[in-house]
Amino acid sequence: MVGKLLHLLEVFRAKEKEDPGVSPQQQPEELHPFQPMQDGAAMDRTQEQDPTRGRFRRTAQMFQKFVPVWRRKTSTTTEGTAEPDSSLTELQAEPHVSPDLPERSEESDSARSDDRAQADMAVTEDVGMKIADTGDTQGITNTDTTPNLRQELIADYFKDPCASSQQHLSSLWPGLEASQDCVPTQAMVTGPPQALRPAQRSRKGSSSRGKLGKRSKSSPCLPQVPAMVKSIHQRVTSQGTLDARLRTDILRLAGEHPADVVLTLLRCAPTCDRAAAMIWRAIGSSGPAVEKVLPSLLCVMEDWPLHSMFTSDGDNKNVFALAATLVLWVMVQVPESQEAMILYSSRLFVALLFHVVITTQQMPPEEVDNFWRVCQEQHHFSSKPNRFALQTLRSLLCRLQCDNVVMAMECKRGWDTLLCADTQHYAVGLLAREMRHFSLSFCSGIARRLLGQLNREEPRWDLPFLAFLVEVLECLDLSECGDSILEIMSRFLRSNSRERRRLALRGLVLLSKDPSLARKMCSLSQSLQELLGNADREVVGMTLRVFTSVLQNKDILISSTTAPKLAEALLELFDNDNSHVQVLSFELFCKVMELVVDEGKKALKSVVCQSLLPLFIHCHNEKRCVAEAAREALHCTAKLLRRRNLENLVKTAQLWKFAECLLAEDRSRAAEHLRQALRYLRSPQEPLREAAVRFIGMAGALMRGKKDELQVLREALQALRRDDSPSKTNIVVQQLFSERAAAEPSSSAGSEEPASHLDLQMPWKMRLP
Repeated sequence: MVGKLLHLLEVFRAKEKEDPGVSPQQQPEELHPFQPMQDGAAMDRTQEQDPTRGRFRRTAQMFQKFVPVWRRKTSTTTEGTAEPDSSLTELQAEPHVSPDLPERSEESDSARSDDRAQADMAVTEDVGMKIADTGDTQGITNTDTTPNLRQELIADYFKDPCASSQQHLSSLWPGLEASQDCVPTQAMVTGPPQALRPAQRSRKGSSSRGKLGKRSKSSPCLPQVPAMVKSIHQRVTSQGTLDARLRTDILRLAGEHPADVVLTLLRCAPTCDRAAAMIWRAIGSSGPAVEKVLPSLLCVMEDWPLHSMFTSDGDNKNVFALAATLVLWVMVQVPESQEAMILYSSRLFVALLFHVVITTQQMPPEEVDNFWRVCQEQHHFSSKPNRFALQTLRSLLCRLQCDNVVMAMECKRGWDTLLCADTQHYAVGLLAREMRHFSLSFCSGIARRLLGQLNREEPRWDLPFLAFLVEVLECLDLSECGDSILEIMSRFLRSNSRERRRLALRGLVLLSKDPSLARKMCSLSQSLQELLGNADREVVGMTLRVFTSVLQNKDILISSTTAPKLAEALLELFDNDNSHVQVLSFELFCKVMELVVDEGKKALKSVVCQSLLPLFIHCHNEKRCVAEAAREALHCTAKLLRRRNLENLVKTAQLWKFAECLLAEDRSRAAEHLRQALRYLRSPQEPLREAAVRFIGMAGALMRGKKDELQVLREALQALRRDDSPSKTNIVVQQLFSERAAAEPSSSAGSEEPASHLDLQMPWKMRLP
């Protein structure tokens, strides 16, 4: 290949120097000698002065541009001067000067050698050659001289076609020339800086052929990056397209200075005009570039409503968070960005969900509203910011191949619910459940991000985030973040918001399955007891579940001070109108009696005695689950009181025998039991009313003629008469109490016996088969 090159050069030389009277051997002696340039003189000879030389120069330029030149290795001599090649000497006699290069003044022979090396930098493959000089041959050293990013970008993007580069740079940075880290301004105007010129290696009297090095990886100094990005944006705007050179440059800048590129583009094109959209799509199509850029975009999105950060040129102008969302919407459409989107999937999801939530629950500030109005006019958006953020979120899920999640939310009208402030947390919970079916690892990453948001001292827009966290709590490793979650749930447990309390209770139920966390939750017993008296039965039910779940763990006992208070709170829930709450209260009552410490059993017995009649009445509940739970609690009560006869009667389901023994063994408390039974006369369930009437008749027969007992009998009679549809038992008991009230004044005031034998026998004959 090299031989063909030399042959071609000789042909052009022969045509240029063709003379019939001169032999080819004498041709080099008649060449015009190289004349040093004068100051201000042009380096190039025009075609009109020497047409043959002009044609030769253009041919050599085209040859160097399109024909690959192989590196040629030649041997060097140890002493003496190498004999110059005639063809290469002729090539050196006409210096290659591009018309685009600025004029240069004469320095020295060494400077002319540097200019020759600089002119050949565009060659992709290195070539070695001899440089003819005043009797000596010098070689170009193996130096890294290919134009690097600093030289190319500064030379291209700091030129102004209407003004000199010096004036343009001075308008950008007046103090740029004094910067030691940047390339000097004069060097950018008149030629390559001295630091970038190929250095010459000293040789010991021998000729050597050097080679051009590879492209340098040094980057421009930081203050120049924002100006370069702005220049690229201006060029794309003027050209209307992003050519390969500009694309390469913006990708290299994005890879080396992503924060400067992101903030500068968001500042110079916040509404993402056509040129900016092309630049962002180019970045999105490059995997390494988009991976570097996404963290900076996320920082802007997470700082609502404005993000303020200094770039390398000292600019700290605020950037709109919605502008970053607009950029993300553009980049999500690029298929090549999928891998980077997966890498930052959880953080992107949380940032977009945050924008949907915050733009739904509050009106955007005036400056943000004005900015979005411009975006609507430019991109023809017909939606509000929350709908646009939701659209971007759906596009992200589709890019992450979560199409089933998007379709499920569409079928259940979850997206519309998400755009309503009052129902937003329900929609987020639904979204979390659908995503949990898709990928547990994805949900785990989102939950960890949300945990960081909720750990703030003053969390913002916490209810939807809490709803998502509770739904995916099972996906997390509680050994790592359980303590942090427990702290968050404890804080929301004391909230005045019903929804926050409900979600916190759901979270505590899941946390209580971990033994270590269950022991730590014992400190919340006081707060949980207060919630048992809440009017919201759903909150009460959740609180009972938390208590029951905590007490399922072994090694946990109830203190002597907590047991009586908790038992009293549960006693009030036995007559709740919700059957689920009743069952949970009966079960928890059994747990309290079972797990109380020995020192607390004595104080607990007084409360347990008050539960005997309510539990007996609910054993007749028409709902089987409630009746069975009440019977089990009644058995545990008799066991704690150590009343074996009552325990055996409950175990064998002889309930009315249980009532007889209860009244017979504790006749002094017959009036108290009767008063307890009165409230069940207003029960909506007929079995409960019937059981209460029969028990009232049995208790009234055993009551003595004391004044307070007679008052209880009168109250019982009035309560029986209020029944609109009295049963047969009710009528018999009313008749008994009427006769008892009429006969009571004739009896002695201090008599301890009943007025007649009939009063004792009537209730006992009214037994169920």
